[in-house]
Order: sequence, then C-alpha cells, then structure tokens
Amino acid sequence: MTKRTTTPVLTGLGEPECLRWHQGALWFSDMARGTVHRWTLEEGARVEAEIPGRAAGLGWLPDGRLLAVSMDEHRVYRREPDGTLAVHAELGDVARGPANDMLVDHLGRAYVGNFGFDYHAFVRERPSAALYTPPGPPRTPIVCIAPDGTRLGLSEPLAFPNGCVLTADGTFVVAETLGLRLRALRIDESGVLVDGRTWAPLVPDGMWAALNHPGWVGRAARRVSALLDRPAIADRSTSPIAPDGIALAADGSSVWVANALRGECVRVGEGGHIFERVRTSQHTLSCVVGGEKRDLLFAATAPSDDPQVAGRLHRGRIEMARIGPDLTAARAGGTGRAAALED
Repeated sequence: MTKRTTTPVLTGLGEPECLRWHQGALWFSDMARGTVHRWTLEEGARVEAEIPGRAAGLGWLPDGRLLAVSMDEHRVYRREPDGTLAVHAELGDVARGPANDMLVDHLGRAYVGNFGFDYHAFVRERPSAALYTPPGPPRTPIVCIAPDGTRLGLSEPLAFPNGCVLTADGTFVVAETLGLRLRALRIDESGVLVDGRTWAPLVPDGMWAALNHPGWVGRAARRVSALLDRPAIADRSTSPIAPDGIALAADGSSVWVANALRGECVRVGEGGHIFERVRTSQHTLSCVVGGEKRDLLFAATAPSDDPQVAGRLHRGRIEMARIGPDLTAARAGGTGRAAALED
C-alpha cells in the first residue's frame, strides 16, 4: 500500500494534540504548555486560551462557548464571551489518571475520557508491553456530561479511552488506546454511553491473545514486543495500531486513526479494514479532516508522547496532506452530513 506523506505547516510546538476543524480554522491544544491554539494558513497561529493544569480535549457548546479539558485538575473549563474561564464540570472522583480527550455533540453534551492511571510514570520505568501482564492495564469510564455541566452518567470501563467521533449514523466510536481497537457505543435517551462493542480491532487476533496470555507464552510475547518497540523497528512495521486521536473521514463512516506507535495516520473501516495510510514525520498523536472541501488531513506529531520530553524538545508539529475524494462518500452522499458533524 503506497503511503502519501505529510508536510509540516507549523513547527516549534511542545506536544500538540486534540485537533479540531471548527468554523474554517484548525484548533488544537498543546499539552506540554497548557495552551489552546487557532490556526489558519492566512493568519497563522494564535493562542486562544491558557488552561490551568494543561489543556487537552476541545469542543463547543451550541452557543459557541469553548470547552477545554484540564488534564491535571480533572475538570472541564468553559470560556465565557468575555474570555474568562469558568469551571464547567468536575471529573476528579472518576479520573484516576490525567483527563484527556473529549467529544462535544450538537446538543452540547460532553464525553470526556482519562488515562485511568499515570501512564507516563509507568513507561518511564518499564516498557509499555508490561501493561499487558494479567490482569492487564487499569480500565476507566468515559464521563458523560450534560450541557449545563451536570453529570449524566458513566460508560463501561475502557482501556485508556482516547479520541472519539460520532459517525454519520450517530454511532459513538472511541479509540481504546491500550485495547488496540476502536470501540462503538450507543448514546441512550438520557445521553449516557451504553451497549459497547468492538467496532474495529487493530491488532491480529493471535498477537493479541499471546500478549495477554497468563503463562510463558505471554511472557515471551511481551518480551518480544518490548524489543520491537524501538523507533527504528516500529517505523518499519504495520501492526499493531495503537489509536490515539481519531477523526471522522469524509464519507461519514470510516475513521482516520493517529497511530501512537509510529509516524502515520490510518483510515479504518468498521471491522478493521484499512483503506489507506498517510506517513508523518514523527509519532502521531491526533488528526482531523478539514479544509473548505474536506480534502485536507491534518496531523499533530511530536518526537515523544511524554509531555516532559516533548515540552523540553520543542519539536511538536502540525502536518498536512491533501487527501483525494472518497469514493465511498461519493456513492453514499455522506460528505455534507459528515462535515456537519465534524464542524
């Protein structure tokens, strides 16, 4: 499969994440600096907000007010029309690790994930493959929040719930980063996420079974995985895919996945079919489809997903690739509907 390649359009960032295309502009958070940015090709980048406790997921209420997740304070902030910040929702009794990505739907309901534990402290001391030693990584729910900031409920526990999208048919799809899969849930009549199922596995069944095996097979698989988790080797591999940020594709049904294991974005269909890959220059943390014709793929990249390392190096980038028309979208007539959901 031939990969297209991105071109950097913005450099010198810390750890850019949580890309959004909103009202004709690219928005993103810098997790290493705690800032929210807006960028256009004509105007360049400007800082829109400084979020206490490091900025993460972004979204907008129906009246246009910005919502932003605070990773370390475990809360969601709301930017008022005069630019001041107000606490919109508290996550502290649920988030057992940094609060993370967020989806805000057209009604203003917010869905916020968290790491579930201190992931970066864990992998600073041991390889990430050690997380799969039974019983496996800690699980944590997505917090479902009403437009007024009150809590609606919690989803099922997930293995590091990360980026999320709503497909054109209303399916809520979330990147389960440490589950190496995309998970689908249904938004019930009260706004809570229910009825979870695997939407797309992103690791071969045999590899997944071996990695999680409680005996010597698992120990060997995790040892090999740790050896292969070196950039020079990982960059030449195509499996598995650890989904970080995700974005709805122009067809309204497939999903672009930022692969945290290597420098690429991958377009995935339900069931796990891979349609195309786009190569980036570094570890890819987030992606979004934008542009007036929804023909641009933006990717947030950094030399490391550890904010301490990325913030010190100042080599975070926003990269861009032009993506061709999606034949699936053309046949389904889904482009306009998908654009409405994304923007």
